[in-house]
Amino acid sequence: MPTDQPPVGTEASGVPAQHGHDPHAPERMHDVHPNLILAVLCSAGVAYAVLSSAVIPALPTFQHALHASETGTAWLLTAFLVSASVGTSVIGRLGDMYGKERVLLWTLLILAAGTLLAAVSDSLGMLIFARVIQGVAGGIFPLAFSIARDEFPPNRVAGSIGLMSSILGVGAGVGLVVGALIAEHLGWHWLFWIPLVVTLLAAAATRKWIPESPIRTPGKINWVAAIIMTVGMSLLLVGIAQTSVWGWGSPKALALIVIGLIGIAVWVIYEARSDNPLADMTMMRIRGVWTTNLAAFLLGAGMYSSFIIFPEFAQLPKSTGFGFGSSVLDASLYLLPSAAGMGLLGSVTGKIARRFGSKHALVSGSAVTGFAFFWFAIQHAHPYDMLICTALLGVGIGLAFSALGNLIVGAVPAHQTGVASGMNTVMRTLGGALGGQISATFIADNVLHGQPALSGFTDSYWMATGFLIVCVFAALLVPQARSVAAPSKLAAEPSPAG
Repeated sequence: MPTDQPPVGTEASGVPAQHGHDPHAPERMHDVHPNLILAVLCSAGVAYAVLSSAVIPALPTFQHALHASETGTAWLLTAFLVSASVGTSVIGRLGDMYGKERVLLWTLLILAAGTLLAAVSDSLGMLIFARVIQGVAGGIFPLAFSIARDEFPPNRVAGSIGLMSSILGVGAGVGLVVGALIAEHLGWHWLFWIPLVVTLLAAAATRKWIPESPIRTPGKINWVAAIIMTVGMSLLLVGIAQTSVWGWGSPKALALIVIGLIGIAVWVIYEARSDNPLADMTMMRIRGVWTTNLAAFLLGAGMYSSFIIFPEFAQLPKSTGFGFGSSVLDASLYLLPSAAGMGLLGSVTGKIARRFGSKHALVSGSAVTGFAFFWFAIQHAHPYDMLICTALLGVGIGLAFSALGNLIVGAVPAHQTGVASGMNTVMRTLGGALGGQISATFIADNVLHGQPALSGFTDSYWMATGFLIVCVFAALLVPQARSVAAPSKLAAEPSPAG
């Protein structure tokens, strides 16, 4: 029988959680309002999320300006994805060990350094290296969840985590629109100069207004485990990403995927036997953790491809019989209803969680997202069909993303918040990589008169529908989370007897 989740709001020592400011916190923090902390955390999340997708509409521009191949420019996405999957896992653990505010500040500075390097890049290799540095900042989200749980009053935690969870989707959608606009009118270097300013402001605000929590998990980084995890995840993601070039039946792609999976299995076994694990594998047996991670993987696999294939669908010429003949900018605007819906749902997620529970929000959100893909698979003749679909996606993804953050935080004690939410974000990333590459394969394998055929797109929509149907059933297995409470800063560490 799977292990049930521990009581939320209670430390491993059994000390009931109470909210209160650390009496030893710097004087500058005494009068800070949670709204200000939330605004800083959201700005940091938006800077990262926009950078994750803003390069997508500009890929043809990069290819021309840097004299690169289509395969080469695709590494601007692959490198970021691989780095994010590793960085998210490790940084969440570092925050639990050394302090969330300190690690968040350094993470933002790393993001700023990568963004500055990208802004001054004059070669594809230099730009890819900059994207690797940027991807490390995926750890912003588990750190932000941990800070919210440590610092906010109990009645503010669920809503704040839900809002920050939705920012990953909102920012990615906005990044596509802003990226298209900037690339068309200002030039691709400004794709990085503008987010650099936001990132530096977020770093300064973090230093000034976010308190450092004394809630720590003593220990040290298990670098052997980190290296094994990095190699396994990197090989898996690179293998999946290269299937669009080599094909799913390619020996090279299959070898990378298989070796990557073996590496991840070795990492899990090593962690389970380690006295100092990077990620506590006993936590992964908690029912609220593994079911939420499964739902995150399926949700990512179903919905991430929409950010890429919807604009591609809209840009195809009307002569294909189904494309809308839109410009790059017009095509990206079709995603605005999705971004608006995610933002709206994220802003009221606290009320939804209190009224209906995060589990029901995840089930409903997954079902609405699945229906959106089903709708567009059978009804795609007019531009308003895509607008209806993306509006439904905004509602569904907004509900589901905000619920995932609360469910994973509610399933573990406070000292495991960073690593647990980090792994949940990684599962979304892995699912998104798989779903996106399957969609790319469907489209590449269905070409008519030199243009993608409609069947490749509809196959992608049916695939996404299938993933979301399974996601609904996975969500039904998630135990109903207790209310997420802020932990006591006086119970900073588990007691030896705990």
